[in-house]
Amino acid sequence: MSRSNYVFTSESVSEGHPDKVCDRISDAILDAFLAEDPQSRVACETFATTDRVVIGGEVRGPASVIQRVEEIARDCVRDIGYEQDGFHWANMSVDSYLHAQSADIAQGVDASGDKDEGAGDQGIMFGYATDETPELMPAPILYAHAILKRLAEVRKNGTEPQLGPDAKSQLTVRYVDSKPVGVSSIVLSSQHLDPALTSDDVKAIVTPYFHEVLPEGWILPDSVWHVNPTGKFVIGGPDGDAGLTGRKIIVDTYGGAAPHGGGAFSGKDPTKVDRSAAYAARYLAKNVVAAGLAKRCTLQLSYAIGVARPLSIYIDTHGTGAVPDEAIEKAVAKSMDLTPRGIRTHLGLNKPIFQRTAAYGHFGRAPEADGGFSWEKTDLIDTLKASV
Repeated sequence: MSRSNYVFTSESVSEGHPDKVCDRISDAILDAFLAEDPQSRVACETFATTDRVVIGGEVRGPASVIQRVEEIARDCVRDIGYEQDGFHWANMSVDSYLHAQSADIAQGVDASGDKDEGAGDQGIMFGYATDETPELMPAPILYAHAILKRLAEVRKNGTEPQLGPDAKSQLTVRYVDSKPVGVSSIVLSSQHLDPALTSDDVKAIVTPYFHEVLPEGWILPDSVWHVNPTGKFVIGGPDGDAGLTGRKIIVDTYGGAAPHGGGAFSGKDPTKVDRSAAYAARYLAKNVVAAGLAKRCTLQLSYAIGVARPLSIYIDTHGTGAVPDEAIEKAVAKSMDLTPRGIRTHLGLNKPIFQRTAAYGHFGRAPEADGGFSWEKTDLIDTLKASV
């Protein structure tokens, strides 16, 4: 029997975190390819350290984009806000080592004759949804993201110019009867541009935004705060700690509240099921919960490289299902074409919509008019209900 009273912790990192800088650059390059050719193939990795960005990977798409890689990287770093000694968008060196996609991989993915387009790799992907928040996301990761997103907004609009781009948040949420009711501890490490600021000074700056973002009554007199617990945090971003694409997969998904298959998202075009099938899994799990078929849903998909259809579909509603899990599995399988081509078509993924996913989570965001976050729609409710 699962526990109903407990605490659970999740963390988030800001767009200025070194790993997120790299995710942003990789996804910006992907978007540039898809904008010019929606059928582009991209597997782009970025590494960042003191005043240096290195980009590598395999691509198949317009050569004109490869010629713009340095410009794309600088634009990303400038928008994030890095103009400091040791990492400045105008002064950093940018080295690109993008090259043609492997023919061996391409032959497994490409459609030919009677062969449908295959998965770009083997692997397992998970989706998750829970009714504990309106976004059908776990509360700890949802609000850890929201805090940093809000701090980035007030930093960039000039309201809080003392804050720097690099930051990490962590919330320990208290659950009663399996519902989130408050935070027992708050951790925030935020870069600050004035070396004279103390931890107490930074806490005074950020505290109003915690009260603004978190649900009313969640911050109590006995909630424990740790703001910049090591003291001064002036040297931030890749100058303080090297960054790499794909190192924040738990931050990107469910904050540890659900399993993860291990594959990163950023820099990968939607033929890579690491990304597209994880989006499809979230989409299906969210629709299961939105349809009232379960209060919680974990969904797993598995694929083999070069094979179009998933090898398995697994559902676990953690004892909250309104119907047997096996019935939901059958309904899910009938509700959507889960081949790589079917996922891309259903969710409209061959578009330049990925740079915006690089920070503050890939899930729990509102669907956008141009197709961004299409996997957050709940348009399968009637289909799933009819199937069961």
